[in-house]
Amino acid sequence: MPKNKSADETPSFDASIARLQSIIERIEQEDTPLEDSLALFEEGIKLTRQVQASLTEAEQKVRVLMEEDGEPVSTELDAED
Repeated sequence: MPKNKSADETPSFDASIARLQSIIERIEQEDTPLEDSLALFEEGIKLTRQVQASLTEAEQKVRVLMEEDGEPVSTELDAED
């Protein structure tokens, strides 16, 4: 029996970004009714918050991985002028 997607499941990062792009394209269409635009905007805000949370979580994981013996490891990056 196929598993139904529950309200607790969040879409993947890539799926959220793709949906956000779709929402933007739809809102930018001149023939989109106001009610639809508002509903799409609300969905976009929710997705943006989920994406931001995913990015914050990923950043924290990177910080943990970059620590050595509990101390941060600094790495110089080449600056492009």
